[in-house]
Amino acid sequence: MAAEQTLAIIKPNAVKKNVIGKIIAMAEDIGLHMTAARMKTLSSDEAEGFYAEHRERPFFGSLSKFMTSGPVLLIVFEGDNAIEKWRKLMGATDPAKAAPGTIRKLYADSIEANSTHGSENKEAARREVGFFFLEEF
Repeated sequence: MAAEQTLAIIKPNAVKKNVIGKIIAMAEDIGLHMTAARMKTLSSDEAEGFYAEHRERPFFGSLSKFMTSGPVLLIVFEGDNAIEKWRKLMGATDPAKAAPGTIRKLYADSIEANSTHGSENKEAARREVGFFFLEEF
């Protein structure tokens, strides 16, 4: 059976803080392997398309604007239980509630500018990896 994949995004605030290497090292330390990566500044269409499931939520506009405010690093991590491992490493969405030593506790600025994204489940991971890395997988 192939190892599980998850999409990870290092968001604009974490890129600006120059902590990409630290975040990747944290992922590698828990057994995740980077199988694809691409740095880019998302267009409005890409950000809105990626977060389309949140279109009716009050934060949709500001989230889309934040995600287009600077470059992001899009990563496909692979490994046993990759989704669960990455989500645990990220920590709670609200950095004030995130466990010590998690990415969001260390590098997030707010609930919205929470430094990272991770796929919620296997279905989301397939969709999200395909959204940004269709040609690779």
